[in-house]
Amino acid sequence: MADQRTDTDWVAIERSPEFQELTRNKRAFIVPATIFFMVWYFGFIALCGYAPDFMGREFITDGLTVGYALALTQFVMTWVLGVMYMRRANRVWVPLAARVRESGEGAAASGDGAGPTTRFRRGEPVAEHEEVPQR
Repeated sequence: MADQRTDTDWVAIERSPEFQELTRNKRAFIVPATIFFMVWYFGFIALCGYAPDFMGREFITDGLTVGYALALTQFVMTWVLGVMYMRRANRVWVPLAARVRESGEGAAASGDGAGPTTRFRRGEPVAEHEEVPQR
């Protein structure tokens, strides 16, 4: 089993401005992208159910209907959202995560004497009000 680090102050990392920026930035992309995906997908389903005449119209060429064209856009939309997510992750979130990691390691290495907040003692949960002995 890999050696687990117990000197990480997860609460301090969660409260750090770098982590807050990372979560805020991710949420600013993921929530609108999810809403867009759901509206697009369920809009297509609603059109299939409530506008069969519109969905059955031939479009561009013989045999290709509006319904088929919109169904194909579901695949295109999924790939575009995936590419947008990967680009944002590589360009924005990975550097932000590195800053979070560096700030967390810096805080642990500073050795302010108080010691990190530890919530687990060798696999046993520690009650929030219970004091954890420092080594």
